[in-house]
Amino acid sequence: MNIAVVGTGYVGLVTGTCLAETGNQVICVDIDKEKVEKMRNGGVPIYEPHLDVYFERNIQQNRLSFTTDLKEAVDRSDILFLALPTPPGENGSADLSYILGVADELGKMMTGYKIIIDKSTVPVGTADLVREAVARNYKGEFAVVSNPEFLREGYAVEDFMKPDRVVIGTTDARAREVLDELYKPYTRQGNPVVFMDERSAEMTKYAANSFLALKISFMNEIANLCERVGANVDMVRLGIGSDERIGKRFLFPGIGYGGSCFPKDVQALAKTAEEYAYDFRILNAVMAVNQLQRDTFTRKIFDYYNGNIQGRRFAVWGISFKPDTDDIREAPSIHIMKDLVAAGAGICAYDPEGMQNAQKDKDLQIEYASSSYEALQDAEALIICTEWAEFRNPDFTEIQNRMKERVIFDGRNIFSPDSMKKQLFDYLSIGREEVRNFSVVKAEN
Repeated sequence: MNIAVVGTGYVGLVTGTCLAETGNQVICVDIDKEKVEKMRNGGVPIYEPHLDVYFERNIQQNRLSFTTDLKEAVDRSDILFLALPTPPGENGSADLSYILGVADELGKMMTGYKIIIDKSTVPVGTADLVREAVARNYKGEFAVVSNPEFLREGYAVEDFMKPDRVVIGTTDARAREVLDELYKPYTRQGNPVVFMDERSAEMTKYAANSFLALKISFMNEIANLCERVGANVDMVRLGIGSDERIGKRFLFPGIGYGGSCFPKDVQALAKTAEEYAYDFRILNAVMAVNQLQRDTFTRKIFDYYNGNIQGRRFAVWGISFKPDTDDIREAPSIHIMKDLVAAGAGICAYDPEGMQNAQKDKDLQIEYASSSYEALQDAEALIICTEWAEFRNPDFTEIQNRMKERVIFDGRNIFSPDSMKKQLFDYLSIGREEVRNFSVVKAEN
C-alpha cells in the first residue's frame, strides 16, 4: 500500500518504518529540513532500540523515503497517518492546532478518496473536527479514522510489530476493509484488531494510559504507607501482582510517572471530563499523587541533611523518564534536580541516552559526566532517578573510592536494602526500610 506519515517524532517514525518493513511504500513528512536531510542520509533522529536496523534496511530497499513537501506525500499516498504533536495547552486540554492545520491543508490538496488516520493521541470528538477541516476545502469522498498508538518508548518497534491489540475507530466500510488488510501482517499470532466507532477509539487510548497511571500512583501511595508501618513494598508488590486480576506490570513504586504520554493524557482526559461537567475524582487524585511523589523523594534528601543541602555535591544516575529512551519530557529527574539546585546543591548527572536532550533545557544548571563513575567523583551522595540496566550491578568498590560519603538515594529501588547493609552505605529507597551504615563507618574513621 502507498502510505504517508505526517510527523516523524517517536510515534511517526516508528509507525512509518514498521509499515515499510512489511512491504508498504511509505513517505514520511516533516517540516524540519535538517531533520529530513539527516533521515535521507540514514540518520535516525531519536533513540529507540532496534529502530535503526529497520530504518536502514527499508531506506536501502527504497520502501521508506522522506520529504518536507506535504503535497508530494498526498499525491503519492492512499492512506495518510497524522502523527503530530498534541501538547497540553495552558488549561490542560490537548492542543489540536497541528492536526487541524494539516487537515485544512489536506483538503486543499486531495483529488480523490483518501483514508486519513489520527495516530496521535487526541480528545474524544477530534475525528469529527478533522473531518470538518478537510471538508471545508474538499467535497469528494474520504474517511477519517481513529487508530491510536499503544507504543512504549524503549519497546516501540516490538509493540508495533507484535501488538497486544490494534484499535481502529471507523464507521466507513471501505476504510475498515483496507485497514484490516494493512494490519494483517502484525496480527498473525491471533492478537485482535478491534473495530469500533471513532469516539470510542479516542476514549480507549486515554482510558488505557490513565488506568496505567492510576496503577503507578496507587503503588506509590502503598509504598509511602509501607514506610510508615514497617512493611516492605517489594513483598507487597509480589503478593498482589500474582493475582491475575491485577497483573504484575506497572506495580513498581518510584518517583512518579513521566514522559510524553501519561502526564499529558491524564491531564487531557481530566479536562474532557471537566468540559462535560463530570468530576473525575480518581483522575484528579492520580495527578496530585504523581506530583507529591516527586516532592516526597526530594524531601527524603533534604531531611537526611536536616533541611540544608547548600554547597553539597550530588551525583545523579538517570535523566530520561524511563530506561531505553532519550525522552526527558516530564521526567521526574528534571523536577528533582531543579529543586536541589534551587536549594544550593551542585549536581553532576549521567544518562546513557538522555543527556543531549537535557542540555537543551537552559534552566537546568547542572554538570554532565561521560560515564556513571565519572559522575560520582567527590559526590556526597548518589541519587538514582532512572533504572537503566547498566546501573544495576555496579562496582561498589569503585563507587566508594570516588564518592566522599557513602550515601545513596534510590528513586527506583534497583538495589536491595540487604546488599546495602553489606556494602556499608546509607541507603534510602521507596517503600522499604532505611539502611543507616555510613554514620557508623564515619565515627570509626
